[in-house]
Amino acid sequence: MPCLQRCCIATYCCRESTGIVNAGLHDRAESFDEETLVTRACNFSAGPAALPEEVLVQAQSELLDWGDTGASVMELSHRGRDFMALAAESEQDLRDLMGIPDHYRVLFLQGGATQHFAQIPMNFAASDQGADYIVTGAWGEKAVREAMPYVQARIAATSVDKHFTRIPPRDAWSLDPRARYVHYTPNETIHGVEFQQVPEVGDVPLIADMSSDILSRPLDVSKFGMIYAGAQKNIGASGLVVLIVRDDLLRKVKGAARSRPSVVPVAPPSPMLMPLRCSWNGRHGARSSAWARSVRCTTERAL
Repeated sequence: MPCLQRCCIATYCCRESTGIVNAGLHDRAESFDEETLVTRACNFSAGPAALPEEVLVQAQSELLDWGDTGASVMELSHRGRDFMALAAESEQDLRDLMGIPDHYRVLFLQGGATQHFAQIPMNFAASDQGADYIVTGAWGEKAVREAMPYVQARIAATSVDKHFTRIPPRDAWSLDPRARYVHYTPNETIHGVEFQQVPEVGDVPLIADMSSDILSRPLDVSKFGMIYAGAQKNIGASGLVVLIVRDDLLRKVKGAARSRPSVVPVAPPSPMLMPLRCSWNGRHGARSSAWARSVRCTTERAL
């Protein structure tokens, strides 16, 4: 995670069961007097990560009146002019931080990354088509399990026999060049296995669940067909998922939906159709403006 927070730990009391340390933090946020002592928790748990304190202070100051609108950011219409401007600024910040090419779409959607374990095969493959999965931990296992009702999910490599303590050697992977995509989890938070390089998978689109390591290091986005990530680790508040998807994959979605056998729904439900969500710039369904503001505050400081 980018180093966005400067603090001095004055006192602490460790709670091993929760992974949280209570600390007296003396933080020089812009809106604080330098002598103000702020008591905050140092969060080492695996769930939502700590937001930079300056971001929280800024959100607090804007709670009743955001941007001279006379309303809280949480009260703004997700289709209104003010919110759409906020969403556009957040997207541009993320594009600048990650170097996202113009032929990729960026969406901020409701929910977490887990719902996309099913949504990805729903959109990018028919039930009689194959997709390869690289399984190196618990999240990879969940992803392939959720995909099975919608696609011929195939485990092309796994380290389950090593108790997920290592990444399978690349020359041992059994990839199908006809697969609709290859899915992997770059950083498995439960088992602690992390890829140090982006794997080479040929011409098959590479899809990555980057919930725990997005924005943690420079990344060549052009190596991926799609990146998705829950925002709660490095970007913003929990309950938001970021999708970065290449245009050519979106153009293939309709064909995959039409080719489904009659025993499977002809297409995903409309809230799960990625081209529809892109055409509406993510406005298909109410989005939380507070989520978008937390992203904007965080990315603005990281630039």
